[in-house]
Amino acid sequence: MELFLDILVAILLILGCLMSLIAGIGLLTFPDMLTRMHAATKPQVLGFLLIFAGLAIYLRSWAVIPVLALAWGMQLLTAPVSAHMIGRSGYRTKHAAKETLFSDELSLVVNRVNGAPPTGATPMSKAEAPEDK
Repeated sequence: MELFLDILVAILLILGCLMSLIAGIGLLTFPDMLTRMHAATKPQVLGFLLIFAGLAIYLRSWAVIPVLALAWGMQLLTAPVSAHMIGRSGYRTKHAAKETLFSDELSLVVNRVNGAPPTGATPMSKAEAPEDK
């Protein structure tokens, strides 16, 4: 049983490291910001899961499982959010290759916000404005 668990740990750690390596290679080789952002988040989170699973099996202690689950959960929550914010800021600063996009749904939002007053308030039509009494 020990040999089986050691082999399982080795496989999980190697697969996790390969996923992280693939993410790093994707960051270096993909042509534009949006595809690099995808390469940075998707395989990295799965790679962390595989590494943490291998570590949990290797340590064979119930005390480390909540810590590893919390660490992986934080990675699962923060990686997509940070990639989303990087993507939005890159789109707004013209770093995204918009000609390669299949569908550009963000352009409507950006155009509407860029035409809004500086306070961030959206203008109301006369029908929506409250009447003064």
